Amino acid sequence: MSDNKSPANEFESVVEQGVHNYSSEESWVKPQDPLLLERLEWFMDQKLGLMMHWGPYSQLGLVESWALSDVDEEWSRNEIDWDIDAEELKREYFALNRTFNPLRFQPEQWASLAADNGFKYLNFTTKHHDGFCMWDTRTTEYRITGPDCPFHTHKYADITKQLFNAFRARGLGISAYFSKADWHTPYYWAPGMRPGTTTSRGPTYDPKEYPWLWEQFVQFTHEQIMELMTNYGRIDVLWLDAGWVNDYRDQNIRLGEVVEKARQIQPWLLSADRTVGGPYENLITPEQTLPEQALHVPWESCITMGSAFSFRYEDHYKSVRELIHLFIEIVAKGGNLALNVGPQPDGRISRTAISRIQGMGDWLKVYGEAIYGTRICEPYSIGNLHFTQKADKVYAFHLYKDEEARVPQEIVLPLRREVSRIDLIGSYDKLEFRQTEQGVAIRLPDAETGGKAPIVHVFRIQ
Repeated sequence: MSDNKSPANEFESVVEQGVHNYSSEESWVKPQDPLLLERLEWFMDQKLGLMMHWGPYSQLGLVESWALSDVDEEWSRNEIDWDIDAEELKREYFALNRTFNPLRFQPEQWASLAADNGFKYLNFTTKHHDGFCMWDTRTTEYRITGPDCPFHTHKYADITKQLFNAFRARGLGISAYFSKADWHTPYYWAPGMRPGTTTSRGPTYDPKEYPWLWEQFVQFTHEQIMELMTNYGRIDVLWLDAGWVNDYRDQNIRLGEVVEKARQIQPWLLSADRTVGGPYENLITPEQTLPEQALHVPWESCITMGSAFSFRYEDHYKSVRELIHLFIEIVAKGGNLALNVGPQPDGRISRTAISRIQGMGDWLKVYGEAIYGTRICEPYSIGNLHFTQKADKVYAFHLYKDEEARVPQEIVLPLRREVSRIDLIGSYDKLEFRQTEQGVAIRLPDAETGGKAPIVHVFRIQ
């Protein structure tokens, strides 16, 4: 349990097995800056982002960073099946930079895959809690361009720059994931500052007792953020993880100070200080879940395509049907989907992940009008029915769990509005329908009621 409390809004952020609950809708603070409000509208238009957790940990096929924390060992080390004690594990983990050499990294191919299949922005892990920097920072040698990392001589060594440039060149937005915690720097996990060797998520010392050391960490963090905001082109979202590091507890990094400094350079910058609430959590970020009800504030759910955020050998991926259904429900509830794919340690995306992305792209080429640029529409989501709207059109989605599902001859949509025309997107125009006490009853063409069920029927209603 991690309690993040602000003076204006008190709420709890639950952390279970590294998965954060999300801030309440009431904790969201509407920005006053007209440009930020405009950018939030832009963000809500995008709907689909590609999230990528990638770093030296991908070599192990284990959870990113969390195995370093002793207090999280019960769940974070349950896949460690070799004989190793905690201290040796930490030493070996922190030494993974010496073998990380993704020679098959092809940023342009990643960008093309995303752009060609309906993704609108990239959310990339520039630094996770383990402190390894995927950009050419001046603040630490523990970086992708550091002398101990064999990839540092490669033409694509500054991975963050290569990815941001490649995705931006294809017209995609850039969201920079950055962990406020850093378990590698001695300014946060300071050697010898805690009795014994047990590690946890927070610093190894009390910042109130060692303000000079904490200030070094604050300056270190600010410098890293400003490097990303200054040297890596246009950034649309600064996506901040590690919600236990916040200005309302003992770990005050003066986030507002650095965000406002960054906005002097990039005035359009949105900030996602996730699970903290307040003026710098411009968008709410559920993780591996989605709200039960529609939210009337900007939000984005980060969900994995496979079983985890980091790369897994022989992982189990969600089917295209499952991904499309998940995506539709998120959009109908007012959110974006940041679909996470963990690249392989050699720099490639797995063939299975590519096939899923392409399957989603094929679907979006037909039905994208009911997704992009839409907003929530009552009754939002009811069972296997979901709704969106754009201008004078309402879109209704009727989901089928599997291809063996029964396709009914008539579908009743619980809509209370005058209807003049209904089309079945991708196939039939001007369907037969009638108004009933339950809503609008649509008759499907006979050809739709036989054979295998589609992923979804999408209706355009005017």
